[in-house]
Amino acid sequence: MSTDLKQVNKLKKKSRRTDNRNDQKFVERLIKISRVSKVTKGGKKLSFRAIVVIGDENGQVGVGVAKADDVVNAFKKAKTDARKHLIKIPITKSLSIPHRVTGNFGACKIIMRPSIEGSGVIAGGSVRTVLEVAGIKNVIAKQLGSDNLLNNARASICALENLTTKSQVARKRDLNVN
Repeated sequence: MSTDLKQVNKLKKKSRRTDNRNDQKFVERLIKISRVSKVTKGGKKLSFRAIVVIGDENGQVGVGVAKADDVVNAFKKAKTDARKHLIKIPITKSLSIPHRVTGNFGACKIIMRPSIEGSGVIAGGSVRTVLEVAGIKNVIAKQLGSDNLLNNARASICALENLTTKSQVARKRDLNVN
């Protein structure tokens, strides 16, 4: 009887482990690691802050930020934070965005425009990283205002969230798409 229970428990443990892992493979890109310090009564406490972008290069992307006492743990925590904040974006057949869009976060403003096939990702800094990890291959982006890497990444996420397809607009307006 006890051997049967052990076998059942082994099966349960294995199935739990496989359920926790996602079937999708995400690409992880590190934007920045910075050393930050907190001044306390006992002195300065050093820690590391990591900014990470993950995506499946097929329309899903997320930005995560985390702090920890060492770089490896900060990176892991930022990855899990990015997984919690994944968004799904529409991509055209030419691997571009459907229409022109802007995004704001803090003092950062990002302007994105679709581009012809073969032009590549024309963007700088963390905006380029976010677009590449999302799977967008042909786009023109311009960042205005602040040059803060985290705020620019979040502004690009805000811009990508504002993207809509023709079918979504038609559904919203109660129209038939012919």
